[in-house]
Amino acid sequence: MNKTPCQYAIVRFSPFVETGEFANVGVVMMAPQARYFGFKLLTRRHGRITKFFEELEANVFRHAMYELKDELERVHDVLKGHGFDRRLKNNDVEFAKGLFAEVVRTRETIVRFGESRVVVADDPKKTLQELFAYYVERNFVTKEYRETVLDRGVRQLLFRNQLGERFHRAKVGDDQFHVTFPFVELCDDRPTKIIKPLNLAQDETTNILEHGNKWEFRIRKLRERQAIPERILFAFEGPEEQGPRARACQEAAGMLRETGATVMPYRDRMEILEFARA
Repeated sequence: MNKTPCQYAIVRFSPFVETGEFANVGVVMMAPQARYFGFKLLTRRHGRITKFFEELEANVFRHAMYELKDELERVHDVLKGHGFDRRLKNNDVEFAKGLFAEVVRTRETIVRFGESRVVVADDPKKTLQELFAYYVERNFVTKEYRETVLDRGVRQLLFRNQLGERFHRAKVGDDQFHVTFPFVELCDDRPTKIIKPLNLAQDETTNILEHGNKWEFRIRKLRERQAIPERILFAFEGPEEQGPRARACQEAAGMLRETGATVMPYRDRMEILEFARA
């Protein structure tokens, strides 16, 4: 298949001009030579956006996205009349490029576009899906990657409160079975307290339960060997919306509590600090 140059821009939701904060909420793409125009917008599972802009009513976001969807559909209709409808012989490439530039130009509105970029693609439609998955759905964020981010947040919290020097990354266990934890407090080279951030917000309920089960198994094995302290805290991040994923998260949290560990939401920073100080 021939490779085609594609112009694309990331759609950004920025409701507060005063702060300049924004969230990626879509991608719009055009490949003039291939007569392709497409877009993909975040219209479902937008809890991440409304939670970030918590002062904003969810209806404001939904209304803005549906208005943009209508506008982009009108743009597509215009392009069909200038050659993007394959029933027409001529394709006005320059008109298409100019229209795309006008669509994504800088505006002081709550929905705006990032800078225009170029990617060379075998299949523009497939590439649009891949760009949306990367920039909006952040598919590069594996549970391991996300837990690294959570670890960083706890580390910053501890150091800001003069507790960082008390906790270190360390292996806990014996020669036959051991586990590495990111925050271990030691006394005479023996662990006395452990903090472990945990990502329980995976897309699939099965993955949430399996991840919780993995850590339940590890804690039980370490307890059998009397190689782990009584004081263990799991600070978990779970799904934002209610439903099967949230129920799976609570079930996974329950598994961990049955091991004797303290389990609390990652957002409860003061409780994490109290645990660390005690």
